Amino acid sequence: MQIRDYRSQFWQGVRDLMPLVSGVLPFGLIVGANGVALDMSPELIMGMTVMFFAGSAQLAAMQLIQENAAFVVIVLTTIVINLRFAIYSATFAPLFYPLKKRYRLSFAYILSDQAYGLCIAPDQQQRSDAERISYYLGTALALWVSWVLSVLLGIAVGASIPPEWMLGFTIPLAFLAMLMSTITNRLLLIVAVVSGLAAIFLQGLPYNLGFVLAVVFGVVAGLILPRIAGRSFNSVMGRPHE
Repeated sequence: MQIRDYRSQFWQGVRDLMPLVSGVLPFGLIVGANGVALDMSPELIMGMTVMFFAGSAQLAAMQLIQENAAFVVIVLTTIVINLRFAIYSATFAPLFYPLKKRYRLSFAYILSDQAYGLCIAPDQQQRSDAERISYYLGTALALWVSWVLSVLLGIAVGASIPPEWMLGFTIPLAFLAMLMSTITNRLLLIVAVVSGLAAIFLQGLPYNLGFVLAVVFGVVAGLILPRIAGRSFNSVMGRPHE
């Protein structure tokens, strides 16, 4: 594979990521504006943004800081929110394992929901490892740049955004769009419903604990349901004919 082919895949990843920037921009504006509202310095906000590169966790942490939550609660919440990246990493592990450690660490750092969603598409699975890595770099780096710039813009102008614009409403819409694209079977649908219902009924709990428990319930459902379904299937197959 020639260098121009690598570049072609890289820029294809950048182009495929661009339509998703519309969901990243308002998210970054809100994160930047929230940081300013909490009297955080621009350096601190951007330091969090670059170091974490996890918008949902960063926003949740800011909200908990605003509520004077305990440090342990803030750390636990951000860890639970980011648990999904362990699943993402497991998906990419066979692809990145042959690479040197410094590359694997760098690729893990720029991993995002959007890059994951684009890179697991069926047409990407049919490509060579080199093509998939080049495409991943295009999507992941494009998202990283978009996110950092959107937070920076939020710091600069976010505080002056009229409340009636309701930019906060675009955040769940962006995640909902990504969620719908990942529900590919009945089990994932049930897990999503269980987590969603738990989040609704437990939203009154303090310090975002309702969200944490909703994630736990979803994980437990994902682990238990296949076993229950397997037992039911085995019991039916093992039943003697009458």
